[in-house]
Order: sequence, then structure tokens, then C-alpha cells
Amino acid sequence: MGVAVRALALNAGSSSLKASVYELEPARPLAAPPEPVWRMQVDAAPGEPAGAAARRVLEQLPGAVDVVGHRVVHGGERYREPTAISDDVKEQIAMLSVSAPLHNAAALDGVEAAERVLGPGVTQVAVFDTAFHAALPPAAYAYAGPHEWLDEGLRRFGFHGINHEYVAHRAARLLGRDLAELRLISCHLGSGCSLAAVRGGRSVDTTMGFTPMEGLPMATRSGSVDPGLLLHLLRSSGASPDALDELLNRRSGLAGLAGGAGDLREVLAARERGEPRARLAFDVYIHRLRRGIGAMLPALGGLDAIVFTGGVGEHAPLVRAAALEPFAFLGAELDAGRNAASRPDANVASARSKVAVLVVAAREAWAIARASARVVTTRG
Repeated sequence: MGVAVRALALNAGSSSLKASVYELEPARPLAAPPEPVWRMQVDAAPGEPAGAAARRVLEQLPGAVDVVGHRVVHGGERYREPTAISDDVKEQIAMLSVSAPLHNAAALDGVEAAERVLGPGVTQVAVFDTAFHAALPPAAYAYAGPHEWLDEGLRRFGFHGINHEYVAHRAARLLGRDLAELRLISCHLGSGCSLAAVRGGRSVDTTMGFTPMEGLPMATRSGSVDPGLLLHLLRSSGASPDALDELLNRRSGLAGLAGGAGDLREVLAARERGEPRARLAFDVYIHRLRRGIGAMLPALGGLDAIVFTGGVGEHAPLVRAAALEPFAFLGAELDAGRNAASRPDANVASARSKVAVLVVAAREAWAIARASARVVTTRG
């Protein structure tokens, strides 16, 4: 038996905070992630001071914890693995907030709240969304701009890495295969969307870039657009950088095309009613998703499985079916009944399919807790 660790995972967003406590032995292999012994989610009240939601959660913890793991969206080039938080680490996370302002700032609020409520005796660990993509080859991470951009850290980083890494390992277990021999396309589809090409357990290509805005259309984010269009907006309308940020991050994607909040369930319902804007939004979403899946293939040199995860990936059979329709030539074929059931952690491919199609529940909290527990046991 290994050392038992009680780990709290904090996932702080711009308007809510999710917390889960796990009791685990980091070195013990598990057939499936366990359920947390406690979980809580709170939404920040309008005008509530930064970190107040985190304090409310921490003050209700059922007993002591050994380590607190924080999801930190952007770790830049420096942070390639889970890292114990120090003053220097906090300073670096704050500096990287320029590329993920809402997410990194929220994570720091959670760190500071934990320091105040739990005291200095509890180790805190940053688990970075960018770390899984740290091994991207230069051809995948460099933009075709001036070479000086690379010297300045202006490159593609990729995001959603905590979940992309988790689902890759989970896929290998579900398939009874060694992850080192698998070629996977991981489709993280939720309010944010990204794809990752995973070969030999490592991310070799992904759709998000310098910021989480690049790539696929999302709930309220545009995904990739022609930079010339942005220049046109700056010149023709006098839009400020802040106005463009608001436009591309909060008023685009499904929300921009279909109207509403960008919830795909609402888009599908409106599409069913025959609303043309909703039909267009869905068609654009699927077109870009198909294009993204196809773009991941060259980095893999073959394909063993496509994995759908995230709120949309797990619960929207229509999206999975529409996304895979053009890839029948690869031998990817869904079982209609299994796909409609939307049961997570299952293979929904037909018996004839040459490519596994997996639906895997996102378990970011578990991944954060496990990574944080490993840091604290290694240090001890």
C-alpha cells in the first residue's frame, strides 16, 4: 500500500468555482477514477470581490487536506509539469495572464484564498493546461511570422491539456492497449473546444494556439478568423483592442451566429424549429470540426481511435454522428444505438469499424488531484 493523500482540486473560472476532494494513493493503479468524497460548485455573485467564492468553498471543507491542486490555464514555455506553488511561480502565472486574463487571474485568486484559509502548512500545486502540449514539435508550435516572435515567446501553446492527457490514458485502458502504441484524436467539445493529435501518449498537434481563442468555433469564442478581417475592423470601424477582445471572446461562436448564450442545446432546439441562424451556426460548427479532425491526421500517420469528451462531446450524439460522417473512408463507423445512448466511457463504434470511437467523461478534477498528490508525495 502507498501513502494515502487527501487532495483538493480547485478549478476556478471567471464566474464560478468547482471544488472536489479525493482520497487517493498516487502510486496505486486504478481501473477507473473514483468519485470524490466531497464536491461543491459555487457561482460568483454580482460584484463579489475576487477570491470570495473560493473562500466560501474552503470554509466549508469537510476536514483537513494535504494538498490543494489548482487548474492553471497558461503555463507558457517554462512550466511543463505540475509544480509546487511559490512566490516566484505566482509571479510567473500573473505575467502569463496577458494570454489568459480571466483564467489565470481566477486561479491566483484561488491560491491566495487557500493561503489565507488553510494556512502555509498545506502544499499548493499548479497543474497547467498547457503542459501536455509542451512537447509539440517546432513545426506545430511556430507561427509563420518574423523569427523574432519565437524569441519573444509568441508561439502556439495549446490548452485543455489536463483533459486531453487524461482521456488519452483512459482511452488506452478502455481499449486494453498500450498508450505508447496508440494514435488518437481527442475532441474536447464544451463551451470551449479544442482537438489534440496524440501519438505515443504525447500531444503532437492541437487546434488552440497562443491563446484559447484559436481553432474551432466555441460557445462564445470565434475560433480562428482571417487576421486580415481583424485589420479591416480596426481600420474601418476604429475598433479598439478591448472591443475586439469582447467581440471575439464573448459575442462570437455559436452565440454570434445563432444568437442567445451559445449553448449548443439551444442551438439544436432552434435548428429543429427551422430557424435559419441556428442551422447556419450548427453547419459552421460541424464544418470546422470536421476540418479540424482531418487536420490532425497527418501528424499521426494513422488512426486507432477518436475520443469525444466535454459537455458536448459526451452528450450530443448528433454532433458525433455529423462530425464522423465524412470519415467513413477511414473505416470509422458508429453504432447508431450505442451512439444515441451517450453512455460515457464506452466505445460507440460499430463492430465493423476499423477505428474505435470513444465517449469519455471529462475528469479534470481527478486529474488535478492525482497530479497534485504525486507532487506532494515526491517532495515528501
